[in-house]
Amino acid sequence: MSPSSKAVPTGAEREPGAKTLTARVGASVHIHLWEDRTRGEQWVPTYDATVMPLVEDDFLRIASNNAVDNGQRMFEFKPVAIGTHRLVFEKRMGWKFTAEDRQIFYVTVS
Repeated sequence: MSPSSKAVPTGAEREPGAKTLTARVGASVHIHLWEDRTRGEQWVPTYDATVMPLVEDDFLRIASNNAVDNGQRMFEFKPVAIGTHRLVFEKRMGWKFTAEDRQIFYVTVS
């Protein structure tokens, strides 16, 4: 391979910065992400609902006054299949076509 050529990804490699979690079948997996709803931010998850169904999506407001609507968005998944499953969260703004931020989690279920 020459210095200027790049390896072609096979799809098995994990993205840089991705977080790894471990879980058991039927045990809850909790993911907490900061969200500022005053700015119009909203985390949008992408996942395979057949192996990691979302059972809870909640928002805990943490604000010092009534004009601010920010806090933690809490997602709870219940894995039903053994393996490594990918969860992708994109921070979206209502008026933008592209994501502001992206968080990737690999959940290894035993």
